[in-house]
Amino acid sequence: MALTFTSNLIDLVSKETYPAQVTVTDGKITAIEKTSESPDTYILPGFIDAHVHIESSMLVPSEFARIAVQHGTVGTISDPHEIANVLGIPGVEFMIDNASQVPFHFYFGAPSCVPATNFETAGARIDADDIDTLLSRKEIIYLAEMMNFPGVIYNDDEVLKKLASAKKHQKPIDGHAPGLMGEEMKTYFNAGITTDHECFGYQEALEKLQHGIKIMIREGSAAKNFETLIPLLKDYPEQIMFCCDDKHPDNLLESHINDHVKRALEKGYDLYDVLRASSYNVIKHYNLPVGLLQVGDNADFIEIDTIQDFNILKTYINGELVAEKGTSFITSVESPIVNNFHCSVKQPSDFKVKSESDTIRVIEALDGQLISNEIVTDSLTVNGYAESNTEEDILKIAVVNRYYDAPAAIAFIKNVGLKAGAIASCVAHDCHNIVVVGTNDEDMCKAVNAIIKAKGGISLATATEELVLELPIAGIMTNLSAEEAAAAYITLDKRAKELGSRLKSPYMTLSFMALLVIPELKLSDKGLFNGRKFEFTEVFI
Repeated sequence: MALTFTSNLIDLVSKETYPAQVTVTDGKITAIEKTSESPDTYILPGFIDAHVHIESSMLVPSEFARIAVQHGTVGTISDPHEIANVLGIPGVEFMIDNASQVPFHFYFGAPSCVPATNFETAGARIDADDIDTLLSRKEIIYLAEMMNFPGVIYNDDEVLKKLASAKKHQKPIDGHAPGLMGEEMKTYFNAGITTDHECFGYQEALEKLQHGIKIMIREGSAAKNFETLIPLLKDYPEQIMFCCDDKHPDNLLESHINDHVKRALEKGYDLYDVLRASSYNVIKHYNLPVGLLQVGDNADFIEIDTIQDFNILKTYINGELVAEKGTSFITSVESPIVNNFHCSVKQPSDFKVKSESDTIRVIEALDGQLISNEIVTDSLTVNGYAESNTEEDILKIAVVNRYYDAPAAIAFIKNVGLKAGAIASCVAHDCHNIVVVGTNDEDMCKAVNAIIKAKGGISLATATEELVLELPIAGIMTNLSAEEAAAAYITLDKRAKELGSRLKSPYMTLSFMALLVIPELKLSDKGLFNGRKFEFTEVFI
């Protein structure tokens, strides 16, 4: 059956806008005719998130899609790196299977770094042979972000094999090179890597663009680089894409790539440049079969009210109406429970650390950034043990191995801001062990045990309360609806801020404090780690 749509068509291929009647037959655009009418609305290609870890939303892919379509998103370039670190290839297969059950364009990559480093404990390993097997599958369209930039620069044999597999299968390679500049940057990208979403500085991104690299402007729940990088769109429109990378459920309910678009247009950037960064550039780079409102394309498009307000009225995927005025027509899918969680409950004494010096090396968390700084300060010592110092906002942080029983790694962190209690999460990139920050050992233990008993989750504990959002799927995703998950998350986030945290997104920031491949100072389950030197370092100086 043929359907017709009359609207102002924003053509991103020819860069023109005109009134048109669009005919859709069996999910394909079969005719486009210019009309003399003056329609009230506009239609344009749907948005695509150029780089996202679905798992960071704490939702399974089908539930992520149910919400994303409300914001005009029709597809994602998805790196299943998080679940792969927990379950290996079966985790990737879980994502593909769940995603296939809803009308949405999910495109998955082969996770290139599982584990991301050898300095932490993951639940699985994906080697070069596994990568070659994954890249041979039609559902896997690219080699996902190559986090091991030292391995690329210094010609690690296993890394080079993974890159060679991508080239053999003629699939693009995504990059991950935070702060990399100069000759090392050139060496890294000359290995065949074509994108980067980790730029946190303007000059860094400019240098990479001048080297021919595609830069993804990221605006997620923790890392927010839009304001810094959006000026580059003017001179490098063909090399810019929009992505979120990590998006917590409450933020996903509010917006997705439409937020990039609206903000860029409000700043006065060219309409076609902005919209190409949200769809066209992604489709061309990854060679996606997603429609661009051309005859013969899949009917993947959105309808908006005006270019000025840019409210999403309707979203179509393969000609099917999947969302209208904030209501999604994608139904939730019941997901099986898959997991890898085997540690035992802890005791407060597990979080004690004997003081070895009056001076300590401290992780300085930076709000809105994945990077951290290293600072040196005085230690608070009580009865021979180093303790949290709430007056100076130097709190104890620990990472607990979730895969088997082992001693907790303990260090100190600044800028979390808690004055009481503890917060914990096993959404902790990349290996998803349990990371906890607290003002005292008892509450830290209580928050960690809430997660252990649930076999995954995010939690908060004080002397009189215990809150937990259970994440039983791989320990990082829920089988709740997005709305239920967001409500629980908002409660935890609000309570963490009531306890003193000044971070915009304390749990998202917490989840990156174990991410060793992002400089400068991070903590794995094996110890404090210097991400610039790529080696362990000491807490006590």
